[in-house]
Amino acid sequence: MGRQRSRDADFPQARLAGGGIAEIRPSEFGGGSEVVVDGTPQSHVDLADPTHLAFEYVARMGAVIDQLPDGPITAVHLGAGGLTIPRYIAHTRRGSNQHVIELEQPLADLVREHLPLPRDARIRIRFGDARAGLTRLPPAVRGSVDLLVSDVYSGAQTPAHLTTVEFYREAAALLAPRGILLVNVADGAGLAFARRQAATVREVLPHLAILAEVQVLKGRRFGNLVFAASAEPLPTEWLPRLMAAGPHPAKVAEGREVDQFIGGAIPATDADATASPKPSASLFDR
Repeated sequence: MGRQRSRDADFPQARLAGGGIAEIRPSEFGGGSEVVVDGTPQSHVDLADPTHLAFEYVARMGAVIDQLPDGPITAVHLGAGGLTIPRYIAHTRRGSNQHVIELEQPLADLVREHLPLPRDARIRIRFGDARAGLTRLPPAVRGSVDLLVSDVYSGAQTPAHLTTVEFYREAAALLAPRGILLVNVADGAGLAFARRQAATVREVLPHLAILAEVQVLKGRRFGNLVFAASAEPLPTEWLPRLMAAGPHPAKVAEGREVDQFIGGAIPATDADATASPKPSASLFDR
């Protein structure tokens, strides 16, 4: 997410099924383009350099992906955006098989027309609700996914049904034994939503690390936290590598720090879940 901007008909646009407007604008990050939905940047794409991950939380996801064993992987992405992470994987791990589930076909069509994918990228896009789409993936995918990325926003909020124990169980069923789940969680002061999400993810995948900017992890400002979770212990050598990868100031919480972060938070279920908090319109003004 980024700062609010006024719409301009001179930029490529598409009207979404939900009524919003998606458009592609030149980036303010020194190269590339941004996918903007209703005035809020959702993705950054640099066609000249797919390893240019301008948004901090996306760069943290990239740092985790870099720790996976060398070579092609099988990845599932919930939420397409500008297809930034799929492009990164296609570039850094050639031959990877990737599946993307996106609710808004007009958004994906806009991105593919104006920010085309590499010809050799093995990226298949399916349309529909992210949770329902998990059950429609090919049977061979189940139990073989090395990486599952959940980064779904309706406007500026993650829908409630994509934040529950039941949802994460459905997602975890796709993972290989040492597969990794990456979740983008946005929250602000007090981190009540993020703490509950941490409890929810860990209920399903017991080994959890949290990556964020220091002030965000302390709940002092609204921002994005990246959860990396697995059924198996995360390699111990990951911690210093992730810290060094940044972006700085970086913080990676694991073990007892995750216990302290969760505190008394109770996992969310389909019966009581809520959408993620909505940031103020001026939050990301630069």
